[in-house]
Amino acid sequence: MAAVGDAAGIAHAVAVDPASAQAYGGPFGWEPLLYLTCSRVAQANAVRTARVLLAAGADPNAGYLPEGMGPPFTALTGALGGGELGQPPHPRGLELARVLLAAGADANDGRALYNRGVLGDDTGYLELLLEFGLGRGDGGPWKARLGRVQDSPARMLENTVLTAALRGQARQIRCLLAHGAPADAKGDGHPFFGGHTALELALLGGHTEVARLLADAGASGTLRGLGAAEAAIMRGDREQVEQLLSVDPGLAGQLLTRRRDLLIKAAEYGRVPAVRLACALGFDVNARLPSTALHKAARAGNLPMVRALLELGADRSLRESDYDATPLEWAQFAGQAEVAELLSQ
Repeated sequence: MAAVGDAAGIAHAVAVDPASAQAYGGPFGWEPLLYLTCSRVAQANAVRTARVLLAAGADPNAGYLPEGMGPPFTALTGALGGGELGQPPHPRGLELARVLLAAGADANDGRALYNRGVLGDDTGYLELLLEFGLGRGDGGPWKARLGRVQDSPARMLENTVLTAALRGQARQIRCLLAHGAPADAKGDGHPFFGGHTALELALLGGHTEVARLLADAGASGTLRGLGAAEAAIMRGDREQVEQLLSVDPGLAGQLLTRRRDLLIKAAEYGRVPAVRLACALGFDVNARLPSTALHKAARAGNLPMVRALLELGADRSLRESDYDATPLEWAQFAGQAEVAELLSQ
């Protein structure tokens, strides 16, 4: 009944047995609230069903640990959707999320932040979480249960800034800074950020608008040597690259050995000038780490990038090492019909 949003049926069930609002059951052993927020079948009245369950005692922080690992996948995570497999948001996701947050769900939901951040530069969910306390408080029941395994609210907010800077999400950076998030966040809490500041991550990605926003907000960070060369390539700034290499000719070799994924990253970010510049510097257009640049562009549906990579010698027959799939198969999986047609030729 929860999965299909049968508010009347739920109301009857909890009237007969109030404990059923929190009972574990169904194919996943979840509480009803999780089936409601994670379901993507047509629902009669999702928001009313949530209110009925919460009024009957359902836990707004209901959740579980996927494969026994944090951060937890909560009812709030389910409502907001996203993630690497592109789970769509619930059709009434923001409204459901607001109901959960108003009932006491903790806004410091690391998995929800990660999953929605993967989808792109959207701010609706972020504004809602900030309104209800993202970055503040004690972390709620999941922090109490998991202790050091669960990031603190302050760290979650810093990581959100760092991730948006890394991905070049200018709208999210504007939103975060407007709500007082730290522009000078430093990525020393997770190896993914390499110890860099948010400003340095933006520069390394060639995200000039994000770098400007952070610098204007007082962020600090300096790139020299290898980092400066990487940033210049990502901007497609050939003149700056040549100047850096003339001062330190050894940088060329360091780039090829210590930044082997640079061309793949440029393709993932859609930077055609950066890809062309990287190839001119000797980067292998067919490097597999574990996928190729063409795999990344194909999944993103970036036709100009796919064409540029093919022109530069990308091999469309190569299979990446995680799923043994070709770029064409990645495009088909992601529903990128135009790219799939091009790669089929």
